Amino acid sequence: MSRVAMDCLVFGLVLGTGSALTGCAGGNAASAPAATAPAAAPTSSTEDDESAADLGEHHRHHHHGGVTMFIAMSLDSLGVSPEQQATIEKIQGDLFEKMEPAHVAEQNVLNVLADGIAAGKIDAAKVDAAIDGVKQASMGVHEAAAESLNRLHAALTPEQRAALVDKVEAHWEVWKTANAQEEKPGDAPRPGHLDLLAKDLSLTPDQVEQIRATFADKMRSHPQKFDPAQVEAHIQEFGAAFKGSTFDAKTLKRGPLAHENLAVWGAKRMAHLYESVDPLLTPEQRTKLSALLREHGAAKSGIFDADKRER
Repeated sequence: MSRVAMDCLVFGLVLGTGSALTGCAGGNAASAPAATAPAAAPTSSTEDDESAADLGEHHRHHHHGGVTMFIAMSLDSLGVSPEQQATIEKIQGDLFEKMEPAHVAEQNVLNVLADGIAAGKIDAAKVDAAIDGVKQASMGVHEAAAESLNRLHAALTPEQRAALVDKVEAHWEVWKTANAQEEKPGDAPRPGHLDLLAKDLSLTPDQVEQIRATFADKMRSHPQKFDPAQVEAHIQEFGAAFKGSTFDAKTLKRGPLAHENLAVWGAKRMAHLYESVDPLLTPEQRTKLSALLREHGAAKSGIFDADKRER
């Protein structure tokens, strides 16, 4: 799946359309505006469900860029003119570059988890240290990306700025769904993280039941709870400012805390799930899960490829 189709999928999931990709425009960041571009061929419900699962898995394992990641990922299908293409691609590349320290820190978390699962015991102290690295790196993302966001605002038309805000809000909705606490199984269109993991690793019903219970206990007992209102407030703050005729990202006061909150909580939730899975795995399941986590860790920042079924 192209990243344009992925972005259309985000809207389909949030708006609840029957076929998430139907009617989405083809192309890339330099495509003509979606209203005038030819429509892509409809996809089947099964394809939509699989793509939705893939996008959810991406958002479960990649939190390092916070809201800035949502912005950068939303640029691919914005529908800019050929004259805007080079500028937008440069800004997008700059945004990913600014997120790279946090991306490296997140890779470390995934690799620490993979090492622990392969060895038969996750080292909680190493995981905590790795997540602290995510915290330190994510705190600087908003400030580092501010000038790039200012240039992005200047490069877009008012209509494009409003469309970008809508796309960011849609990514946030998908992220919240993908990172739910999962105290019970998901449904067929939107399976939970553990549901997909059970399929990938051929977990038994007893394994799944024990993992779900342990994971729920870990999430309930964690001293720091996730506060989505902090991220929501920043997204609303960003949206209102970005749609205006003037914009300065440095004036967005909620940005640093929102980025840290999203990135750190996402990493902790992910770690808690794999810590719950770890004691119950067979040697074969350990080998497979360790390899899957290393694949996630090796993924390039911001890349989502549904054709490869990222898990």
